[in-house]
Amino acid sequence: MATKSLFARHNSLANTKTQLEILNNNELFGPKGLPTFNQQAEKFNSFPLRPIDLEILQINMGYMCNQVCAHCHVDAGPDRKEIMSKETLSQCLTILKNSKVHTIDLTGGAPEMNPHFRWFIEEVSQLGIRDIIVRSNLTILRANKKYLDLPEFFKKHNIHIISSMPHWTRGKTDQQRGEGVFEKSIQALKRLNEIGYGMPESNLQLDLVYNPSGAFLPTSQNALEIEFKKALLADFDIHFHKLFALTNLPISRFLEYLIASDNYEDYMQELVEAFNPITLNNIMCKNTLSIRWDGNIYDCDFNQMLDLKIASTCQNIAEFNIEQITKRNIITSQHCYGCTAGAGSSCQGSVI
Repeated sequence: MATKSLFARHNSLANTKTQLEILNNNELFGPKGLPTFNQQAEKFNSFPLRPIDLEILQINMGYMCNQVCAHCHVDAGPDRKEIMSKETLSQCLTILKNSKVHTIDLTGGAPEMNPHFRWFIEEVSQLGIRDIIVRSNLTILRANKKYLDLPEFFKKHNIHIISSMPHWTRGKTDQQRGEGVFEKSIQALKRLNEIGYGMPESNLQLDLVYNPSGAFLPTSQNALEIEFKKALLADFDIHFHKLFALTNLPISRFLEYLIASDNYEDYMQELVEAFNPITLNNIMCKNTLSIRWDGNIYDCDFNQMLDLKIASTCQNIAEFNIEQITKRNIITSQHCYGCTAGAGSSCQGSVI
């Protein structure tokens, strides 16, 4: 198989050039194979994709994490040293002060492990941002004494918590996220419930994220949410508000898994066949910018992992210019099929 032989020449897909070579393999996409994403978008007068008003600033505070998850598109882990500096975070604050951004979305790795995490949230809180999201892996809240008071800190600043939860059972969760993750996640959810997060009628928003554990697309987000709520309430008396179902994009560790398991070509064909043009109206790259730990700017965090910087003369927040950024074309490639398959996928779940 062409993709497998290409993979065999490199021992790791950490190299973004290698990932792009695989994604743009002429033997799979092109005149004799599957249509490229750009060709599909062009059929519906949606190429090139263009941004609308900037509403969400997604900030990756660093790739350091206390977990090493099998599906992680960020390739995060305890050994990653990339951490956003206070200077770069200050530049993010400047953008927030001078734009119409209403949502700040903090990601990692584990964003809580950035030494300036609490300072930054306190600064953002003073700006009147409508929604401050922290994407927490839950286990960090139980990692050590340094993080045990984070639930109270989140409550004080009315933080919107979004946490990954692959399944309501121990086996499937630990298989994807590591041994012992399920138990620590349950403990963290119970603590969050104790202080009001996720409870009915509570304004302390607690949402969960589901990623499929294999080479298949997620089923109905609404149906999954019902199942998750029923199981977690019955087994652990745990409440949460919404469930977001995300499609695994064929990059980083998941791409490596697809190739090693001989599923890459079948998975890409499944994504192409599930392409839904309606999703093009609401995909996250239209109203969101992704900021890497070093301040470089991307259309989305998936492009960030492939190092596909925005098509603009200002590619770092140190030179941020909202007018230039608004006029850009969005950079797309075959991995974008993951955001446009079925009901669509974004960091806020299905898009339709």
